[in-house]
Amino acid sequence: MHFLQSHFTPQSKTMEVAVWDTYVTKKDGNIMHFDIIAPSSIKDTTVIYEYGKAYLKSKGEEGQPLTSKECRFCHVRSLQTQWEADIQRQGYFILEIENCS
Repeated sequence: MHFLQSHFTPQSKTMEVAVWDTYVTKKDGNIMHFDIIAPSSIKDTTVIYEYGKAYLKSKGEEGQPLTSKECRFCHVRSLQTQWEADIQRQGYFILEIENCS
């Protein structure tokens, strides 16, 4: 089954995603702020943290702490089109907010 199909509600065909507000101290001491956006059906924080760690590795920030102290559930919202391809491909989308370069 297509990844997203299993996360759509039958009535609306709109996927709900959970937004995890994340602040990680970078190796240079600056605070990196980003949201991890994943299907709301994913409740296991270990999975969410692994998504964040994969993102940190892609930014050269592997090894930086990412726990409940740095990453907290914020809210649930409807899927936005620009997030869909990443969620379909890897299970999550990262919304870069501050100091992510």
